Amino acid sequence: MSDRTAIYDTISDLVEPFNKKEIALSEATTFQGDLEWDSLTVMDFVAAIEDDFDIIITMNMQAEIETIGQLVDAVVKLKG
Repeated sequence: MSDRTAIYDTISDLVEPFNKKEIALSEATTFQGDLEWDSLTVMDFVAAIEDDFDIIITMNMQAEIETIGQLVDAVVKLKG
């Protein structure tokens, strides 16, 4: 299993408690459109991602990340 696949699986697991609509997740799933997260949910989720991967996601990065796939790519880059 590649690092990217492992990161995707971990992120998917971290999304689940916040997935109130219980939608099927994919790389194209959007946080705002599909999951309908508000800013507080996003901040809680970002904190969970930062804690789990021991990284810092800047506000500028957060503004650019719209999908699960983009988040996976960002984590891969930050951990690299």
